[in-house]
Amino acid sequence: MTYLNSNQLKQYNEEGYVAPLDILTKEEALDARNEIELIEKEMPNEIDKSGRYNAHLISPKLDAIVHNSKILDAVESIIGKNILVCSTTLFIKNPKQEGFVSYHQDAKYIGLEPHNWVTAWVAVTDANINNGCMNMWVGSHKDELKHHSENFDEGNLLTRGQTVENVPNDQIKPIELNAGQMSLHHPKTVHGSGLNKSNDRRIGFVIQSYIGTNVKQVIGKNGVQLARGEDKFNFHQHINRPSSFMNKDDNQQRIIENQNLREIFYSGSNKKGKF
Repeated sequence: MTYLNSNQLKQYNEEGYVAPLDILTKEEALDARNEIELIEKEMPNEIDKSGRYNAHLISPKLDAIVHNSKILDAVESIIGKNILVCSTTLFIKNPKQEGFVSYHQDAKYIGLEPHNWVTAWVAVTDANINNGCMNMWVGSHKDELKHHSENFDEGNLLTRGQTVENVPNDQIKPIELNAGQMSLHHPKTVHGSGLNKSNDRRIGFVIQSYIGTNVKQVIGKNGVQLARGEDKFNFHQHINRPSSFMNKDDNQQRIIENQNLREIFYSGSNKKGKF
């Protein structure tokens, strides 16, 4: 069992995140990277830009991460024993690429209520200051949801370039992770990340999010998988895990889920970006 200990729970409750958590071996992380890059090779542009969502539906390696017992133990410590997987995103920053993530709160635009859910950020490669690791505004989850401007900045990896302005630098902490480690953060924690200045890719696999079965999708619709426990509420459509690597039927389901997710992300906006 790898449930969070009292110090880790204290960190999450007081700071809005907990990290680092050891999940995968370096070999398992490398296996995941290799499968991601095989999909890129076999299906060019399929998991780029707006296709970067829900790769776990066509990748057995990523599916295994989503349902990893170590992750689920940690998640259960926060949201309880009945857990659904809502969606996933690949955040890939290529070397020297002008890619960043503006400061934002996940709860502002995902449309999941109540906030009995958590985002898991799994480092497929090392994530550090030099290659653009996540930065957390410590304790920001204790406040109400903040105003987000929609900037659609060139290089911003967020859908609408949604941005929290005037983030205090003295309250920001970089979350450096080794390949195979993970962070968990609260839906209202303000976070972002900078440029990749290294000579290698920085790959983050984000389960966004693990939700309690009592959580509703109040904007649009989103398919889920039961990760642990039981779903007595049945607020969501349940979808299958992948049957094999890059299965055509599984990919068709992924395309449908991605379309639904884009409708959620762009709800209320009169403009759509490339993600």
